[in-house]
Amino acid sequence: MKMVIAIVRPEAVQDVKEALFKAEIHKMTVSHVKGCGQQMGYFESYRGNITQVNLLNKVRFEIGVNDEFVKPTIDAIMSVARTGKIGDGKIFVMPIEECIRIRTGETGGVAIG
Repeated sequence: MKMVIAIVRPEAVQDVKEALFKAEIHKMTVSHVKGCGQQMGYFESYRGNITQVNLLNKVRFEIGVNDEFVKPTIDAIMSVARTGKIGDGKIFVMPIEECIRIRTGETGGVAIG
């Protein structure tokens, strides 16, 4: 079992979600987050003061999958989130030690679904 965490541009959310559904990945957690990376932010003027905005809006997908779904999950995200420009985001894959479905008490790969 793996946890796939993808940080993507906000404008890619709907496309990523649709691509995951087409790849038969239906269970995910989506959060609005802020972060900085290679984009380095931008400068804006607010009431005459110039400030640097370096925490940009991003969206975080957390998707717990069984091992055979790791590659299809990554491929689905990459197929729609990649523009080739700085700021496209990152994908992290981490092992999951255990998964428990609260409703039934099922554990392991069965609980992920």
